[in-house]
Amino acid sequence: MELLVVIRAGLVEKVFQETLLLLLGHALSTSVLSLLMILSLEEQLNRRLWRPLTTLMLIRVFSGEPSSILSSMTQTAVDLLAPWEVMENKVVAAIGPQYSGIGHIISYVANELHVPLLSFAATDPTLSSLQFPYFLRTTQNDYFQMNSIADFVSYFRWREVVAIFVDDEYGRNGISVLGDALAKKRAKISYKAAFTPGADNSSITDVLASVNLMESRIFVVHVNPDSGLNIFSAAKSLGMMGSGYVWIATDWLLTALDSVETMDPKTMDLLQGVVAFRHYIPESNNKRRFKGRWKNLRSKESSGGADGFNSYAMYAYDTVWLVARALEVFFSDGNTVTFSSDPNLRKTNDSNIKLSALNVFNEGERFLQVIHEMNYTGLTGQIEFDSEKNRKNPAYDILNINNRGPQRVGYWSNHTGFSVEPPETLYSKPPNTSAEHQRLNGIIWPGEVTKPPRGWAFPDNGEPLKIGVPHRVSYKNYVSKDNNSLGVKGYCIDIFEAAIQLIPYPVPRTYIVYGDGRRNPSYDNLISEVAANNFDVAVGDVTIVTNRTKFVDFTQPFMESGLVVPSFGFLNTALMKSFVDLLGVKSSPFSGLASQRCSSLRVFFSLLNVIYKLSFLIFRGEHGDLTSILTVQQLTSRIEGMDSLIASNEPIGVQDGAFAYKYLVNELNIPPSRIISLKDEEEYLSALQLGPRAGGVAAIVDKFPYIKALLSNSNCKFRTVGPEFTRTGWGFAFQRDSPLAVDMSTAILQLSDEGKLENIRKKWLTYSHECSMQIADTENYQITVQSFWGLFLICGIVWFIVLTLFCWKVIWQCQRLRTEEEGDEVRASEEASSSRAGRSLRAASFKDLIRVVDKRETEIKEMLKLKSSKKLKASQSSGETPLENSLDT
Repeated sequence: MELLVVIRAGLVEKVFQETLLLLLGHALSTSVLSLLMILSLEEQLNRRLWRPLTTLMLIRVFSGEPSSILSSMTQTAVDLLAPWEVMENKVVAAIGPQYSGIGHIISYVANELHVPLLSFAATDPTLSSLQFPYFLRTTQNDYFQMNSIADFVSYFRWREVVAIFVDDEYGRNGISVLGDALAKKRAKISYKAAFTPGADNSSITDVLASVNLMESRIFVVHVNPDSGLNIFSAAKSLGMMGSGYVWIATDWLLTALDSVETMDPKTMDLLQGVVAFRHYIPESNNKRRFKGRWKNLRSKESSGGADGFNSYAMYAYDTVWLVARALEVFFSDGNTVTFSSDPNLRKTNDSNIKLSALNVFNEGERFLQVIHEMNYTGLTGQIEFDSEKNRKNPAYDILNINNRGPQRVGYWSNHTGFSVEPPETLYSKPPNTSAEHQRLNGIIWPGEVTKPPRGWAFPDNGEPLKIGVPHRVSYKNYVSKDNNSLGVKGYCIDIFEAAIQLIPYPVPRTYIVYGDGRRNPSYDNLISEVAANNFDVAVGDVTIVTNRTKFVDFTQPFMESGLVVPSFGFLNTALMKSFVDLLGVKSSPFSGLASQRCSSLRVFFSLLNVIYKLSFLIFRGEHGDLTSILTVQQLTSRIEGMDSLIASNEPIGVQDGAFAYKYLVNELNIPPSRIISLKDEEEYLSALQLGPRAGGVAAIVDKFPYIKALLSNSNCKFRTVGPEFTRTGWGFAFQRDSPLAVDMSTAILQLSDEGKLENIRKKWLTYSHECSMQIADTENYQITVQSFWGLFLICGIVWFIVLTLFCWKVIWQCQRLRTEEEGDEVRASEEASSSRAGRSLRAASFKDLIRVVDKRETEIKEMLKLKSSKKLKASQSSGETPLENSLDT
């Protein structure tokens, strides 16, 4: 049906209001394909007599069944001929069309003729591009609606959505913008389900059946009103309108519901729990009066109940008035209207379109600028455009549909985000879209559930969670292959299973061993398998490092794991050699005494020499040599930590498949030729014991849990040197944006709070020897008196023994000399005064003791030998020789 209405008017406000309202309402309440309003000036009109606005308005409304009109592009092109025929007149502005697809086509004509094209219903975001400079949208851009939906998804912490849309410019471009908006919120469209315009119920059911096999349960429906309700009818039959599902509809749904005055209860029951968005139009007296006049007009015409009134009718009304006001400003500024022919347009003999008759509006660019600069209040609120030709202050109603109909739960605006207060009341405040200021009222979800759904479920395609497990050949208590029901076992497996039990929904799963079992697999390759969708999750001793977080999502760490450096921790020949060197009699105050005195005293004075040297080094602070010998309490290696290991040229051992190799090469710039991959613990021990000169390694760089097991299994022969130089942890690696990763993190924290993590650790990681792991503090490297208590104890014992022997020998020699000297001397003087003689004897004995000590041992031996020989000669000659004579000779 084609309706041609020609209206001549003097004052638009007086004449057009009622008739235009009736016309627009009729067009929008029927199945209208496009609505094109073309304003042109009569050639005979004297432009000076514009009082204030006199014009010829041609309004063509094309209506019909969209399913037949849109059946082919050819038919659509034929339908477009009529409005183009009208544009053969001298046109200064065009209003329309209603659909974005036709808007793209008409925009090319508007660009060529320099005619501003104003649309109150084409919401496709791409129409605002630089490609269509003469297109101006008087309604809200879908760019803002898609951003509001992305904020809604982020508000409830959902990560994935399924997009259901009509496969045309309107649907495709809108969903494309939604994907970009979700990406900013670290969410995504996991599946795009498109169907052709005017699809039948069977096609829609097939699309929804495939959608139901997806993991996400958040559905965003962006379609046309003509077939939109059929989607929910098909979803109801497939059981997709129950609890656990979330349905979000763009403004098309409320446009359809608002177009009927009385809502069908069956429709409301069908849509129970759906969340829908609608253009927000602030309440005003003009809006209420407009609705009242509309109801009166429709009731008189239909003789029944009045039709509903949607937001696009008010946008259409404001669009007409926008052009009228802009023309008034245009002429009041002294502008004129002129046309010219376009040489690019040629005549076509085989077409009804007379391209040569089309005229270019010479002042079209100036008129477009006037429209763009308009600023006044209309029925839809403040009419003002930004630099990208979008309406300023975009806002949307968020409504929740239940048995009572649509109920508003809040508002969205790009100024403050979500709020329960009307947006215009917040424009005077500074913009604030922070998460803590977002507010919405309670929502009743499908299935009459008030708690927000988690937004995903395991798909109904029967595929369990595919879990990749590294097939380790060393440290199998962490994770290893087994013949039990799971097929794997270990510390990491028990933690994963315990966390799964805390998730409030079933998780079907299967464990798949990764690796050949001859060497540890590459963990980076395992992460790549998860990122490539070959595994859903990697479970094991997987270290959380920065490079891996770019491809997968990790859970909360369930074990701390930093890199450490183990080395030797016991005395060997190198230390003994250094100790012997310390025993050498070199420059000290005791060196002369040790070389000059008797052999029995040499050890004594040598020990004093050692004590002196140690004391000198300790208290003067010059203990560099000892530090290198006693690093980390008597280590054979001179490696004191990662810095000294990097500075050296000695080989370094790392575990097969671990990230330590890439860390050393890429981050610490250690040549790969210095790094030796070790398969298991036996190779660790062998390489450390051989040392770098015998084909082993100077140190091993590995994760803390492995080194702790190594030290225990080696009976604490090794210790770590230096602090941990990375602070990482072990976690389970899920695919990017997997919602299960969040639930597993929560479960791991719960295990930690309940102490179950510690119980699992004790089950698998209890060692027979608890070794001192590392000495990281600098004060522990300092040498103090306590560092030599054993040496001092040995010296003290030896000193006491030697001193005792020395004193005994001196007393024995002194006693023997006195016996020789006294001989047969008469003791008369001793009997005269016993007390005085006693003191004299003691004094003489002490003096004799000092005299004997002061003499050399060789002198004493010579004296004793000489006295013995003389005594022998005297006894032979006279039988007795006094001791005094032998001493005088």
